[in-house]
This record gives sequence, C-alpha cells and structure tokens, in this order.
Amino acid sequence: MGTHVIKMPDIGEGIAEVELAQWHVKVGDLVVEDQVLADVMTDKAMVDIPSPVHGKVISLGGQPGEVMAVGSILISIEVEGAGNLKASDQLVKEPAPIKEAAPTAVAPKVEAAPVLESKPVAACRPAPQAQVARDADERPLASPAVRKHALDLGIQLRLVQGSGPAGRILHEDLDAYLAQGTQNARSGSAPSGYAQRHDEEQIPVIGMRRKIAQRMQEATQRAAHFSYVEEIDVTAVEELRAHLNEKHGATRGKLTLLPFLVRALVVALRDFPQINARYDDEAQVITRHGAVHVGVATQSDVGLMVPVVRHAEARSLWDSAAEISRLATAARSGKAARDELSGSTITLTSLGALGGIVSTPVLNLPEVAIVGVNKIVERPMVIKGQIVVRKMMNLSSSFDHRVVDGMDAALFIQAIRGLLEQPASLFLE
Repeated sequence: MGTHVIKMPDIGEGIAEVELAQWHVKVGDLVVEDQVLADVMTDKAMVDIPSPVHGKVISLGGQPGEVMAVGSILISIEVEGAGNLKASDQLVKEPAPIKEAAPTAVAPKVEAAPVLESKPVAACRPAPQAQVARDADERPLASPAVRKHALDLGIQLRLVQGSGPAGRILHEDLDAYLAQGTQNARSGSAPSGYAQRHDEEQIPVIGMRRKIAQRMQEATQRAAHFSYVEEIDVTAVEELRAHLNEKHGATRGKLTLLPFLVRALVVALRDFPQINARYDDEAQVITRHGAVHVGVATQSDVGLMVPVVRHAEARSLWDSAAEISRLATAARSGKAARDELSGSTITLTSLGALGGIVSTPVLNLPEVAIVGVNKIVERPMVIKGQIVVRKMMNLSSSFDHRVVDGMDAALFIQAIRGLLEQPASLFLE
C-alpha cells in the first residue's frame, strides 16, 4: 500500500491562496475516483476538488475556514501501489468538524495513481436509522436543501441518523425520523409541541457566506447609498408578455417579466450613461461602459450569487430569457463558472412573488446602480376619472450618490417606467 497526496491545485488567475470551505469526507472514508473531496473558495466562486484515485482517507490538511496556500497538502489517501508521497512531503493534522457549503465549479483533475479495488461509498451506506444521539455542538453533514427541509419540519438534525456517504443526512432520513416520531406519538411517548427548547447552533461564517458578508459590509461602508422607489403600471407589458407566450411560447420558450426589464434597462441607459458605470474609488476613476452587462441576483443554497447576462444590448427578448434561465440554473446547481459571476455593469434584483412592496437593495460594488423588482399586485386605480383594476409594481432602486445625482436617478427610473407602461417603445430604434 502507498500514500497518494493531493495538494491544493492552482485554480488560475494568479490566486496564491484559497479558503477551505467544506470537507465532504473524513478520515477512514473510502473514496472513488471523481468523488468530490472538498470545496474551496476563491474571491469569485466555490470550486470542487475531486479525487483522482480510489482509496481510503488517512489525513486531512486543514479545517473549514482556513486559508491555504496553493501547493500545500490538502488530503492524503491510502492507495494500492506506491502512491505519490515524497520524502519531503509532510502529513497533515486530523480534521475538524465538517462545515456546510456547496460547490459551484470543478477544479482540474490531478493525475491519478494506481487505484485500490473498493466499492463506491454509496454502495456501503448503512441502513437508515430514525434517531441518533450527538453532542449539542456537533454539526451533522447535510445539504442546504436538507437543512431547510428539517427546519421547516421542526427537526433537530443532530438527532437524525444519516445514511449517505460519510453519514450525510438525506431527505429519506428525515422521512424515517418523522415516521419514528409518528410511531412514538401513537404509543404516547412523543414530546409536546409546547416543550421548552434550550438547543443552540453556532454556524461559522466561512466560504460563500463570508464572502457575501464581506461584500455587503464593504458596499455599505464605501458607497453613499440612496434609494428611489417608483410605482409602475405593468398591465400593458404583462398583456404583451401573455400574448407572446401564447403565440411563440411553444417554439421560442416562455417569457417572464425579467427580459422586458432587461430591455428597458438597455434602452433607458442610452440616455443615462453615467448609471451604466463602475467606480474605482481608490483610483478615483469612473468607467462608463457602452456594453450593458446585467447582473441578475440569484438565490442559491450557498447564498446570493450574481451571474451576468453579457451584452444585453445585443439580445432579443428570447435570447435574454434563455440566458437568464441558463445562468440561474448554473448558479443554483453550483455549475456557474468564475467568469459568469463577474464583470456586471448594473444589477437587477428580484424576489419574484415574495418581492414585497418596497426594498432597499445594496449596491453590487463597484457598480453605481441596482434596480430592485417588487411583486405585482392588482389594485384599483383612477384613470381618466374611472376606477379600474390595474397590475401595479414598485421598482426599488439604489444608487451611489458619489457618482449618481438624485435627479438623474429619478429620471432614469421614470424612463424605465415610461418604457414598461408603453411597451411598444421598448422596440423603437
């Protein structure tokens, strides 16, 4: 038997160090080739580190939250054959408790050594058990989706036995736990729903959540935020959208409101180039962009991400819709590339049906404007002396007052309003 050492790979772009966000394995686990071992976080994206070999994990090289240099030892795996361990290599310390994160990209695969014959980890799962006792501060391994499902169900994950790789808790384990609870209730042993709770959970701010926290704090500290809210009658544009979907939806795809908003941004920015800009406040330079690269804020399991629709000025409604859908899927599934998550010149943010009445979006530095979409509601409105039902929506937008004057911001949003309320004007040249 030998040892195969995997070092922190060079992810590119001159990055010398990365943050170890999460381990997907622990010492003693059997791993197979291409199985994800860990997630690491760069300034722009999360990156998967896959195994190049079959073998058994014998040591881990760091704890989640640690910043590791490129080339440092990440993990050591026992393999059949000589392995690749050199005399100068130093083995690493035992792992800390596993923390949660989610992958968004795949790093280059390391050259493989001879493999060890073993069954895939998935084939070695134990039979599900309904309940297990863990220490109060122990954080079990589970995906963000499972954690949310457990929270919605009121289940403490530390009490659930996981049947996935490395004891990962799966959705079916929650089902088994609930089934056990139902059985206990029938026997009169179920705890009261009004019982006092004294459990606490400490969640380290690492990985993507740390990056989001840093960027939000930096944005609010450095930019002079101000917000402007305007009410828009979207009845006409919604009627146009429904008509286009009925006529072309089967062949070109369904349209949401977002492609119309992107088009409105593109047209309005022609008269407000100071808003399609990025501000380097250290160099004291404002760069106005001809190209409109629209960031579309997207919620994923690991937090808020902003994939970028590049050259929106050159896209049709359906082209924009297809690109928004592709990027959102990539971001939510952890497949968005680093260059798809950077370079925006203005950002569009929307919570869809949960959009509320008013919001105060935080700028996506170094941009100087962000347009926030609130939910559409039907309301009685007075038009030409008559009370009619119209579909109304607020735009809640924020600007960097160091670059954008209040009058210009208001006129810009009023221009968007005019375009959406008279949607034929979106397509006039």
